[in-house]
Amino acid sequence: MGLFDFFSNDVAIDLGTANTLIWMRGKGIVLDEPSIVAFDRSSKHIIAIGEEAQSMIGKTHKAMQIIRPLRDGAIADFEITEGMLRNFIRKVAVSWQPARRVVVCVPSGITEVEKRAVRDSCEHAGAKEVHLIAEPMAAAIGIGLNVHQPLGNMIVDIGGGTTEIAVIALSGIVVDESIKTAGDELNDAVTHYFKNTHNILIGSRTAELIKCRVGSAMPLEEEIEIEVKGRNLVSGIPEMISVSSEDIRSALTKPVGEIISAVMRLLERTPPELSADIFDRGIMLTGGGALLKGLDKRLAQETSLPVHIAEDPLLAVVRGTGIVLENLSDYNSVLIKSRRF
Repeated sequence: MGLFDFFSNDVAIDLGTANTLIWMRGKGIVLDEPSIVAFDRSSKHIIAIGEEAQSMIGKTHKAMQIIRPLRDGAIADFEITEGMLRNFIRKVAVSWQPARRVVVCVPSGITEVEKRAVRDSCEHAGAKEVHLIAEPMAAAIGIGLNVHQPLGNMIVDIGGGTTEIAVIALSGIVVDESIKTAGDELNDAVTHYFKNTHNILIGSRTAELIKCRVGSAMPLEEEIEIEVKGRNLVSGIPEMISVSSEDIRSALTKPVGEIISAVMRLLERTPPELSADIFDRGIMLTGGGALLKGLDKRLAQETSLPVHIAEDPLLAVVRGTGIVLENLSDYNSVLIKSRRF
């Protein structure tokens, strides 16, 4: 029995490195959970997925392993990814009729091999028809831009594994840049700061919490202090210290700088007529990374362009993918065309 044998409606999937979101035709977003799987090491039997698996991180025994089966926007473990998708769909299944169609968003820099892996994950699981759409294109549609017009729109989608930057016009991506510096790299920068500066080891969930609460790309009007618990690497004893938002901002300098540099590189490659449109319309920020405090102001300062944070930036990609699913004939031109193997 395949993945979509549980499902009567066509679905759109934002298969993200950090989170997986599913849109059901006629119902909108029906699932939003972390792309995390807990499974038995010997049998590869899946024990838990999503939020349940996330709550187990750092608390498992030797027979159990917890992984994120997607890395840097691509499938790292084919079997576990397929199992994760199947279990996510079971959570929201409403009938036993198979779906005929699924639309999946993927990074704009995806290779032919990675496209095939995504298609196979869905087809082997039971999907009859699989379409792929680039994340920046889905984000642009999700925030209400008319991508069919002969106007340049610049999207910066900062996800968990990749930052996707693209200039879109006439239903296509004119120029794009995909870098593996995004939310995960920001979390790693926080972890390394505590390890190298304070000799304290913190977990990935703690690092993300710190980034969200006090992380910033620009000085704040009022700097924030936060207490952090971790394990002292010298004594091995749990310890609590206080750090400021200034300290965390310093730790995030490198990854934030890499994202800004990628934006600048793409601006240099943008055709002049589209550059004029971007000057008027500005840059749109989507994805979870768009919520980093002061990032829009920092980007505006570096580029001298207007920078706007999309409404509900975390949901822009899945919303756009869902719109394409429900209006496939109108958006057929925006789908990724790939040769079949």
